[in-house]
Amino acid sequence: MNEQVMPWDDLRIVLAIVRQGSLAGAGRELGITHATVFRRLGALESHLGVRLFERHRTGYVPTLAGDDLATTAARVTTDIDAVERRLMGQDARLSGTLRVTTTDTLLMGLLSDVLAGFQHEYPHIVLEVEVSNREYNLSQRDADIAIRPTKSPPETLVGRQVGQIAQAVYVHQHHLETSAWVGPDSHLGYPALERWMAHEGIEADCRYRVDSMLGMLAGVRSGIGRGVLPCYLADRDDSLMKVGESLASLETPLWLLTHPDLRHTARVMAFFSYLSEVLSTRQACLKGETLNSKPTSPRDERQSPEHDGDGAES
Repeated sequence: MNEQVMPWDDLRIVLAIVRQGSLAGAGRELGITHATVFRRLGALESHLGVRLFERHRTGYVPTLAGDDLATTAARVTTDIDAVERRLMGQDARLSGTLRVTTTDTLLMGLLSDVLAGFQHEYPHIVLEVEVSNREYNLSQRDADIAIRPTKSPPETLVGRQVGQIAQAVYVHQHHLETSAWVGPDSHLGYPALERWMAHEGIEADCRYRVDSMLGMLAGVRSGIGRGVLPCYLADRDDSLMKVGESLASLETPLWLLTHPDLRHTARVMAFFSYLSEVLSTRQACLKGETLNSKPTSPRDERQSPEHDGDGAES
């Protein structure tokens, strides 16, 4: 075997193929092409003189050598991620990059102008915003900060509850008599709403299902049927009417979350402080207590005399 040091990127290739079971999946995980994964795997097997994967119709299955190398790669990845977090946690500069993950609904309905205000306040901090409903692993640096609605934040993370999101039934004002419903499909991953609809006996009337809350909003806005939507999103739409009170069983805390190693990083602390201040002025919007109100600028909100800073550190 050649004594040349194995590049770290080659270990990442092996680990990604094991995780995904295919070259295409590994390429998506690593942000490179299927052909690049194929070429680099072939070069690595040639360099080591062993076959790392068996090629089956169902995908790539690691050999004993491949499994051993992937186990080592996972251990090295964990160590490198831990070192990066510790080093970032010692960073006292109000500059650099913050990777933030949140949902499309929160970004479009609540956070976009807040994040713009943060950048105006801290122009040397670069925000990378990842819009996704999937759960992110902050331990593996998928993101530095998560802004998520959840009743059970992961015990491995630390954070601050910055609000309580209310939801209610909405219908287009020109279709008030409709008995049809817009609902989530299984890919949205919203079992609480699915249970509520089943409990209310309206499943049979739900003939339009979407895999995103923004898609559900568009469906209700188009007059397809009634739907349950976050109040902060739907109350700002003049074409929609709220039906009844907010649904207590679907009310969800809104959290700012980060990894414990990053909590004292200057830019993370600045982000937490800024968003907590601004969102404290939007509690009525989150709770569905104001209708069709448009938020003022983040700077004006932070200077509001009504600010009471009600976020509590966990």
